[in-house]
Amino acid sequence: MPSPQIRPLDLADDTTAAAVHRIGRAAYAVEAQLIGFDGIPALRESLAEMRARELNWLGAVSEGGELAGFLAWEDEADGGVCMDRLCVDPAWFRRGIASLLLRHALAEVFPDRAVEVTTGAANAPAVTLYERLGFTRGPDFSPAPGLTMASFRTRPQDPS
Repeated sequence: MPSPQIRPLDLADDTTAAAVHRIGRAAYAVEAQLIGFDGIPALRESLAEMRARELNWLGAVSEGGELAGFLAWEDEADGGVCMDRLCVDPAWFRRGIASLLLRHALAEVFPDRAVEVTTGAANAPAVTLYERLGFTRGPDFSPAPGLTMASFRTRPQDPS
């Protein structure tokens, strides 16, 4: 089976936005189980709220046009990148979709920029992914009772 193609997503398109919203909710429901916390904001985010966010969207789209996963980020004033979400449709789990999206983004979309991301500290698959792709783990923090988040950062590559 060929790998999905990576391409920008336009959430002004109703079908695309609905697929992103559905996949995000499904992926965050799995994370909520992994970390034992169901207060993840994206689980309660409406389609309109999601579309209103000023995020950049990149998707992994199958040969048949099915959205397998997506990555969304904000550009920071200091030139860095804050990853807002990396979600894979549970039907596509364990096929390298998150790695494909993240590797593409790091190499092609923001190769010379610092990237920050957080995930539930108990989300072992995400923690392993970020560590495997060269992110450095920063301090854990607790934004809500019962929730510990892990922070990760990657530095831009030295151009020499």
